[in-house]
Amino acid sequence: MAFTLPALPYDYNALEVSIDARTMEIHHTKHHQAYITNVNNAIAGTELEDKTIEQLCAVAGTLAPAVRNNGGGHYNHSFFWDIMTGDSMGAPTGALADDINATFGGFDAMKEKFNTAGATRFGSGWAWLSVAADGALQISSTPNQDNPLMDCADVKGTPILGLDVWEHAYYLRYQNLRPAYMQAWWDVVNWNKVSELYSAAK
Repeated sequence: MAFTLPALPYDYNALEVSIDARTMEIHHTKHHQAYITNVNNAIAGTELEDKTIEQLCAVAGTLAPAVRNNGGGHYNHSFFWDIMTGDSMGAPTGALADDINATFGGFDAMKEKFNTAGATRFGSGWAWLSVAADGALQISSTPNQDNPLMDCADVKGTPILGLDVWEHAYYLRYQNLRPAYMQAWWDVVNWNKVSELYSAAK
């Protein structure tokens, strides 16, 4: 079954406090759609065309670059749209907040480590908060469109929070100021969704 572009759970202008509407529209309809078109073309007529995107990620290290890169792009962006909201939530609560405090020494300390992972990612890539196989929270970054689900990832786990640090995600408003974009992005994180992913991963 061919992959399709998911609808956003909000309007393009819903995240204006952090990400402008024009960037969201281009990012969703042009960049994400291109990954979908390319991965569909790459797997058409092969044994891979019936696999889920998570199944493709799990064996990404064995796949052709066109499948790994574009399949990763589809998974990552589908994930990214879902963990944002126009309703500011401030900070996580409950079990996730407790785990963040125990693991990183507090929410602000976790944000600082996460922001560092994204800011120091050379070139294009992503910053991640994920749950390791042993249940521990961990922060990492990946190049290009890789993610922690991939067998080839340096730090493997189940993503619960991810930030796109490719320039196309922020350049219209922030130009070359990636750290400013990252700092502003925290205002649109959907902590209800992140907590839901955390509970499922645990």
